[in-house]
Amino acid sequence: MRAMRLTKPAPASSSPLELSSQPSPPLSADELRLRVTACAVCRTDLQLVAGDLEPRHLPIVPGHQAVGRVTEAGSAVGDWHVGDRAGVTWLAGFDGTCQYCLSGRENLWPAATFTGWDRDGGFADELVVRAEVAVRLPTAFDDVEAAPLLCGGVIGHRALRLAGVPGIDGEPVASEAQPFRLGLYGFGASATLAIQEAVHLGCQVHVATRSDGERQRAFEFGAASVGSYDELPPEQLTAAVTFAPVGSVVVAALSALAPGGTVVVNAIHLDEVPAFPYRRLWEERVLRSVANVTRHDAAAFLALAAAIPIRTSVRTYALEEANAALVDLDAGGIGAAAAVLTMDEASA
Repeated sequence: MRAMRLTKPAPASSSPLELSSQPSPPLSADELRLRVTACAVCRTDLQLVAGDLEPRHLPIVPGHQAVGRVTEAGSAVGDWHVGDRAGVTWLAGFDGTCQYCLSGRENLWPAATFTGWDRDGGFADELVVRAEVAVRLPTAFDDVEAAPLLCGGVIGHRALRLAGVPGIDGEPVASEAQPFRLGLYGFGASATLAIQEAVHLGCQVHVATRSDGERQRAFEFGAASVGSYDELPPEQLTAAVTFAPVGSVVVAALSALAPGGTVVVNAIHLDEVPAFPYRRLWEERVLRSVANVTRHDAAAFLALAAAIPIRTSVRTYALEEANAALVDLDAGGIGAAAAVLTMDEASA
């Protein structure tokens, strides 16, 4: 199999991923072997490659937004068959018996494993995944369109749930009489998916970004207002989600909250949050993080994404161009589009 492998973290500009040819990984009884057709590139991949996110082990094949076809199923797998289309997310494994797993929070199990961090991921033309975490994909999306949904979309969906967005679990959606004012801080690929879900659920969305291009795009997706990070929205927010991995942005979102509101930090790596006066947190405002995703998150989001339907914007790269995709992502050269690596048989 061909794979883009990381042996030592380094800046993306130094092309740290090496194209390698290696044996196919062994298959356990509870696993699937996939022929990968597409894998989206996430900022977490960039942080892992650069060393901002410390590798769990090396060498490692990054990539946790993979789409492929089942070529082999382990002897204990009964609900997947050769030829089935499957998606792979960040969550790679959990024990299934601890307090977190039994309460549907397998993402919080301290020994949970993650794709492209603990085990080889989708920057390859072949991938082995535990069958219980593989995701069935709606036919509404082809392989390239589906790949960015598997992290940026799913983690955004979880962030909206933790922010308390109404309608996300089937309850009544927000109404004009009682608007849910949602702030989105940063407007890259993940936020572009989140705003479509939030608007569909009746939220009044206010976007903060430093990019003029992103501001125009936010209006096109239905934002009620758009400003910079240091500008307050026209009205206090019910909740906010921060996508920019910058601590000062978290403080800016807190400053815009109404009493009792919630800020959800959507980042696996964040620089230091600067000191801020307690009055910005007082009046029962809540500051919380979103960590990883669950199987329920993936299934629920993909079903809703197909029903809306959510629009994705992508820029494709060949597998061996993974370093170039990381450089473009780091430089902001692809805007709100998602970089997607395509293998020989990816549908575009």
